[in-house]
Amino acid sequence: MTHLEPRRTALPVLVAVAAVLVSACGPVLGGAEAEEELSSGFAVPSVSSVEAAADPRAFEGVIDIDLPDPVIDPVTTDAAPRLPVTVTDSRGERVTVSDTDRVLALDIHGTLAQTVFELGLGDQVVGRDVSSSFPGIEDRPLVTRDGHDLNAEAILALEPTVVLTDTSLGPFNVVLQLEDAGIPVVVVDSERNLENLAPLTMEVATALGVPGAGRELGARIEQETADVTEAIAEVVPDDVTGQLRTVFLYVRGQAGVYYMFGEGSGADSLITAAGGYDVAEEIGWAGMKPVNDEGLVAAQPDVVLMMTKGLESVGGVDGLLERFPALAATEAGRHERIVAMDDAQVLSFGPRTPEVLNALAVALYAPDAL
Repeated sequence: MTHLEPRRTALPVLVAVAAVLVSACGPVLGGAEAEEELSSGFAVPSVSSVEAAADPRAFEGVIDIDLPDPVIDPVTTDAAPRLPVTVTDSRGERVTVSDTDRVLALDIHGTLAQTVFELGLGDQVVGRDVSSSFPGIEDRPLVTRDGHDLNAEAILALEPTVVLTDTSLGPFNVVLQLEDAGIPVVVVDSERNLENLAPLTMEVATALGVPGAGRELGARIEQETADVTEAIAEVVPDDVTGQLRTVFLYVRGQAGVYYMFGEGSGADSLITAAGGYDVAEEIGWAGMKPVNDEGLVAAQPDVVLMMTKGLESVGGVDGLLERFPALAATEAGRHERIVAMDDAQVLSFGPRTPEVLNALAVALYAPDAL
């Protein structure tokens, strides 16, 4: 069995089950543990530089991916927000932003904070969520507690002039409390997929008065993603029967949460872009719903994609196979073929999308390169 563990150490895409999944995360990091998360992961070679395995189905073991801290490369070094600006956020609320001197950008992935930095406004960010740990933000005060709960007192103490967030963090009453305190809160789209990389970037940029930088950053992310998917296509078998049948399991063993993500969840487009064969459409698995043995038998996966803490929460691969005996009878179970990725990274769908896709493709088709 192969384990890659150079790490020290969760992700709803559909709002309908966001509250269930976030609450299921349980305590993740706080205090000293939060500081531990600031450590970097490990580098993954470019998919264009590796040799595909002769038989990727034959690889055995768990691959655990924790990407290094992202390298922030702002599209501009002299961002000049044009304010005030009034936007209609994802709730349909009209929000006027008059001041971007003290920004908080908070979500379960750290995507929003990185986007603000990439737009050239990193110096205005005054705090961070637990998933935002890249260089430049690591010394900002933490405003989430018990993992991914918004701390109203910590946020108010920073006197932000604008807060950007989505519905992946809770409780939502904190958002209402901030608005009652007179702080503009822009709630951006919580859905994450490959189709809204640029639109999500523009939501952030428009709210901060830098739409030009937003267009440039969105175009860059889309181009980098296209370049990576083109490189991935070179190592993925053309014949669909040669592609690895892949499912995405979201589990939180301590909370009894076991979901399989299907069509429209964001995980389906992630799997396809990384070169896997997403079986969701084939078996009619739509959205996110509790997984069962029948679904796993129908899926017959060659590999299971998971979040790292999810796999840890069930006691690793042995615990997962014990919980789902039907999985043990599949190729994925027989080979214990699981690709686990850092919870905040795998479905982040933002500036990190190209490197996430690259890492997953290498793990699927050139695992020996890791």
